[in-house]
Amino acid sequence: MIPSASAIEHAPLDLAHALTVARAAADAAAQVIGKYWRSGVAVSHKSDASPVTAADVESELAIKQVLKASFPEHGYFGEETPGEHLDAEYLWLIDPIDGTKSFVRNYPMFSTQIALMYRGALLLGVSQASEFGETAWAYRGGGAWLNGKRIFCANTSELNAAILSTGNIKTLSRGPRWQVLAELLQGANRTRCYGDFYHYHLLAKGSIDLVIESDLNILDIAALAVIVREAGGVCTDLEGAELNLQTGSMLAGTPAMHALGLQAMRVTAPVVSS
Repeated sequence: MIPSASAIEHAPLDLAHALTVARAAADAAAQVIGKYWRSGVAVSHKSDASPVTAADVESELAIKQVLKASFPEHGYFGEETPGEHLDAEYLWLIDPIDGTKSFVRNYPMFSTQIALMYRGALLLGVSQASEFGETAWAYRGGGAWLNGKRIFCANTSELNAAILSTGNIKTLSRGPRWQVLAELLQGANRTRCYGDFYHYHLLAKGSIDLVIESDLNILDIAALAVIVREAGGVCTDLEGAELNLQTGSMLAGTPAMHALGLQAMRVTAPVVSS
């Protein structure tokens, strides 16, 4: 059950301090990642054929070491190492290298994602793209920040003025939403396919207006959702549901563009360009 806003506000944790620790954890991961980025690393594959490297595992362990030094009683749910205390009220979500495929192809479009949940609700997020040169962070009520500068979503309210970005959409391409997406793309002012962390950073700083993805997991977008929300945007899955540990899609945008996108994604009726 998702707690009320008042319950979250009264959670007994100093979020500013938690953010400081999370950023330190991301910096620790960056040291590991940078070493392998410069020297190269062997690649193996998981059962789902996705790549994994020593950089992924070691950077996740580095993140956990920093977080656990301050929050030993919290739970930890990571991409590469076993979960710990997953039923704890506070749960850290960790993706040490979101974009390992980019990492192993020597393409710096990857990031470290660290988020904190309280009783299932997202409170805090750090998105650090160490080799790309961007770090975004936010906690509930504290605003969204990118490289030390406060950021805000745009106020775009019309599709014909909007910039739309898609990420992983393979599943969407096989279903009834494919034609709806085509109509959204046709009605938009401009379309891009930034993917991974980058289009969420752009959304949060007002450079694009709507992001659509159908194939992801909560570790990919938990931190980014906090950042976008604190910048004034809206994030749900493609059905409009609140994000949770089972989330597999994302619709993020300015309030008006999210509403338009949700109306389109929920049904297969034609989209009327505004």
